[in-house]
Amino acid sequence: MKSIDEKSGLLYIVATPIGNLEDITLRAMRILQEVDLIAAEDTRHTRKLLNACEIATPLISLHEHNEREKSSVIIVKIKSGMSVAYVTDAGTPCISDPGYLLVRAARAQNIRVVPVPGVSAVAAALSVAGIPADNFIFCGFLPAKENKRRKFLENLKGEENTIVFYESPARYRAALQDIYNVLGDREIVVARELTKMFEEIKGGKISSFLADGLQGKVKGEFTIIIQGKEKETASISDGEIETELLQLRKNNEMSVRDAVSEIVRRRGLPKKRVYDLAVKLRL
Repeated sequence: MKSIDEKSGLLYIVATPIGNLEDITLRAMRILQEVDLIAAEDTRHTRKLLNACEIATPLISLHEHNEREKSSVIIVKIKSGMSVAYVTDAGTPCISDPGYLLVRAARAQNIRVVPVPGVSAVAAALSVAGIPADNFIFCGFLPAKENKRRKFLENLKGEENTIVFYESPARYRAALQDIYNVLGDREIVVARELTKMFEEIKGGKISSFLADGLQGKVKGEFTIIIQGKEKETASISDGEIETELLQLRKNNEMSVRDAVSEIVRRRGLPKKRVYDLAVKLRL
């Protein structure tokens, strides 16, 4: 592991609100006030946030079209002793936003990179979805072209974990139709304008969203959460379960409770079915 260059300044990756300005953290405000320079995806957008927080730190632009070039400029400034904060238009940098090239360049120069966590549309949407989020995959934005989008979705057909991605208003309905055609009529939650005045969070089958359609021009990016594929339980007879129970009790000296739990874990079977068979065997 390379040692950090103590003579350099620091690079802070700062999360900012995705809509409601009250979501900015006290730490983020302090860091943005204290650093020598703020690199921003859109300086005009960030200036509005800074003005609201009464912060006058100088700004420099760094977005997806100039990130490679501007990263070099910012690294030179940090190596000279300046501390820099990077912010994107909304949410956490590098999460479907620019920033990773800057972070990679900083790490290559042994510059300390400090996360200043805060809002993320992914986490915000998952927290109110009512869909399992102990394991999930985040896919960013789906491919814009239909054939590439369908091919991408084909690779997710067997995914048992919850799936999360972003979509633009222009492609929202087309994306839902492709999801329906490829993955089937699954439970989904759609979140739009999170933390803003017209926040909208709806759940249901994909077919119900397609039936509703979109009324008028819709603004704001969508966060779409899709329930993973249901686990398929292999058919197993009562006799096979009883044999496994007896083996676990005899060979592993397990308690009845542990033996039942082990078979439920292995086979993905309902606990009541396995327990009733254990009772029947009088284990």
